[in-house]
Amino acid sequence: MFQTEFEFVLPCGFLDEDGSLHREGVMRRATAADEILPLKDPRVQKNEAYLIVILLSRVVTRLGSLPVINPKVVEGLFATDLAYLQDLYNRINALHDTAGSCPHCGQPLHAMGAAGLGESSATPSLN
Repeated sequence: MFQTEFEFVLPCGFLDEDGSLHREGVMRRATAADEILPLKDPRVQKNEAYLIVILLSRVVTRLGSLPVINPKVVEGLFATDLAYLQDLYNRINALHDTAGSCPHCGQPLHAMGAAGLGESSATPSLN
């Protein structure tokens, strides 16, 4: 079965303004729009390091009991958690995870190219 959502537990957790810690969440697979549209964002054009903030705010669908995940939430993550989510994003969206098998002979297909976002010349690296 093709999995589109992945649960996670942050190493540290997001501490909201009320002092509540949010660690458990869900990330969905990225779409083409998730990777393309943020490139038009002025914050990304000004500082390409901001790309991961926009991307994660689009694909993290739940974090604890927070009502919405937006760039402000992602900006408030501890660096450890940001790195954790960045790694999870790259693993979820890696080509080798979705290569599948040959429909004729059933042999596994080996993806050629990027293992995750940021490995082509068109998209800035998230690492």
